[in-house]
Amino acid sequence: MSRAELGDDSEAPPLRFRGGPLASTVPIAFFIVWAIVQSGLFGIGDTTGLVAGMLLGLIVGMLFVKGDWKNYANALFAGMTQKVAVTAIVAWLWAGMFAETIQVGQFVSGLVWAADTLNVGAALFPALTFLLAAVLATGIGTGYGTAIAFTGLVFPAGVLLGADPVLMFGAILSGAVFGDNLAPVSDTTIVSAVTQNADIGGVVASRFKYALVAAVFAFAAYLVAGNAMAGDPLSVGATVIEDATALGLVHLLSIAIVIVTAVSGRHIVEAVSWGLIVAVVLNLALGLAPASAMLVFNAPASSGIATAAADAPVIGAIVETVPASADADPSVGGSIYAGASGFFPLIVLVLLIVAGAKVLQRGGGFEAIQDVLLNRVATTVRRSELTMVLGTALVNAMITINTAAEIAIAPYVSTLGRRFNINGYRRANILDANTSALGYIFPWGGGVLAGYSVMLGLPDQYEWFTQAMLVNPAAVWPYVFHGWFLVGVFVLAAITGYGREYVPDRVSEEVSRV
Repeated sequence: MSRAELGDDSEAPPLRFRGGPLASTVPIAFFIVWAIVQSGLFGIGDTTGLVAGMLLGLIVGMLFVKGDWKNYANALFAGMTQKVAVTAIVAWLWAGMFAETIQVGQFVSGLVWAADTLNVGAALFPALTFLLAAVLATGIGTGYGTAIAFTGLVFPAGVLLGADPVLMFGAILSGAVFGDNLAPVSDTTIVSAVTQNADIGGVVASRFKYALVAAVFAFAAYLVAGNAMAGDPLSVGATVIEDATALGLVHLLSIAIVIVTAVSGRHIVEAVSWGLIVAVVLNLALGLAPASAMLVFNAPASSGIATAAADAPVIGAIVETVPASADADPSVGGSIYAGASGFFPLIVLVLLIVAGAKVLQRGGGFEAIQDVLLNRVATTVRRSELTMVLGTALVNAMITINTAAEIAIAPYVSTLGRRFNINGYRRANILDANTSALGYIFPWGGGVLAGYSVMLGLPDQYEWFTQAMLVNPAAVWPYVFHGWFLVGVFVLAAITGYGREYVPDRVSEEVSRV
């Protein structure tokens, strides 16, 4: 990655605020308070409402700017055009299309059939969901994509069988944390290695002893909580199970293609695209879903071209006419459309939050916070590592995209680590573990909202899925067990010195180029 891609804009003019550098935190702080009130106090899990909160925060922040407001506006645009934000957005769109397409291909029905056949009940389902989500996330390198796919596919199956919805969502997010932290192709893994001058292979190898310890405890926690929180299968469960078909499990091939392609080194967009193509072919070839379920043009009947197209042999499969008197309006539909459009509010929110982070950076807020931690808190090796954990937690609370948060805090971690001669592997592991974990814990985190955006569409896809089954993002944070255990492992590692290495202990011979 280039310096520009890592968010380096040191040549840009700084922003000056009334109240000093800490006033640059106003936009993000306003948003956090808004999110807590909206989601936590009022129980409103509306992403568009969060967009309104962030917009108002940016406007309020502008009122504190000294001098020309043009520089403030330019900082907003600079933040929204960062590659790190666009990368997350593209991953969401592709993952959304893929998940929706195998969903209309009866994959959920296949999961229900498998769970019934193998006698996997509500108590065990969350723990298995955590393991499977961890495998997928590690393979494809995107926790966001995993949260999207599993919320749309595995989450409804677990709820149908009686698993607690909050625990199910927490298990999915935990699996996403595991993969984001450990996958060699994950953006967070790459950024943590490059910014700490360490090779990716060595970083991943040194990370296992932390990630696996946290995963073992998380799996045990999901077993215990699954038994304690399990409910009875839904009343419609017997009918759904009776109608379930094993044929939908053929989409395990689609998922396997995504994993294998990603692991082979191909870009995640290419990997998911191949999986999407295979899913479409399987749906059509095996009769799992008609073409119109994946893409359909609902055109007005008054259009002569639309009428002719609807009667055509091939294109007619994806063109339908809507009478003028019908309740339905002319539109585009299908899994490809729905998989992408469901993320539009979240995309806008992410761009605005990253813009707020850029204001914080150019306004000197990050630097002010880091100076306090560097000069007053991190006075010993132990305290320096604890400060790294604290610093990454603080930044993740302010920035919704974990990769963006990692880029923002990486120079501080590097400076602090070099001061105490801490090895680059150790610094990269502390940096990545906390940004990976906390990005799926805070209710306004990108991973949480990505999964929640998919969940909002489930009542429209399943007659039995009610609004009461939706999980408020503010309710799931205690149940992201792997995230909490991963943070806990590094807190204990900092206190006890477990796994600590210094620069003379192991020197990186090469920094992987990406």
